Amino acid sequence: MASDKRFAVLIDADNVSSKYIRFILNEIANDGLATYKRIYGDWTCGTLAPWKAVLLENSITPIQQYAYTSGKNATDSAMIIDAMDILYSGSVEGFCIVSSDSDFTRLAARLRESGMCVVGMGEKKTPQPFVKACDRFRYLEVLASEEREAEAAEEKEQPESREQKPQEMTSLKTIKKAIATVISENSDEDGWVLTAQVGNVLTKRFPDFDVRNFGFKKFTPFIKSLNMFDIRSERRKDGTTQYWIRMKER
Repeated sequence: MASDKRFAVLIDADNVSSKYIRFILNEIANDGLATYKRIYGDWTCGTLAPWKAVLLENSITPIQQYAYTSGKNATDSAMIIDAMDILYSGSVEGFCIVSSDSDFTRLAARLRESGMCVVGMGEKKTPQPFVKACDRFRYLEVLASEEREAEAAEEKEQPESREQKPQEMTSLKTIKKAIATVISENSDEDGWVLTAQVGNVLTKRFPDFDVRNFGFKKFTPFIKSLNMFDIRSERRKDGTTQYWIRMKER
């Protein structure tokens, strides 16, 4: 079960705002248990003052890292060393690296090579190499927006928000093309393929793919909104519903 998976949550305080902390911890709770919660930065620096107010409240351990040399990011090195120590301890099954810095690209790749599940979180400005190096990547602005909407019980969709995609995030056009490709590669003789299978392949190809990026909470409604596919449902013996899709005939 996802709740049994242990994660080390490592946060780069220099590249992430304290306003996202609740959304970060809530999101990783969907994947498992945060057994390590550490945040790295030079805590003598005034710019990190907003973080200090939320550390005790969320039981996050601050790791002090002085900037030894001007222009060099010692915080990144400290996070990488700690990550490898935790990896070799064998006490976790996954890592959550919270940063918008591409310097963690190789770390994410190395952790995956060791069989770890790597969840990345950062702002939409995060470079694609780091995004691609993770098993899954979540944009903090999207997480914050979604949770605030849920708290306010706002069920209405906001189509206008779907058109404003940053350059760094995988575009809707790319996702549409990829879905068509996945269907052609995996469909049966009649052109049908399970929607769950399509979703799994998309996540593997685009770690930042999340229907919430486009204003939806579930995959099937997102697929319906594209108006490119036929959808059929099938009631299974266990009472659950299974969905299939295929390209619309022109």
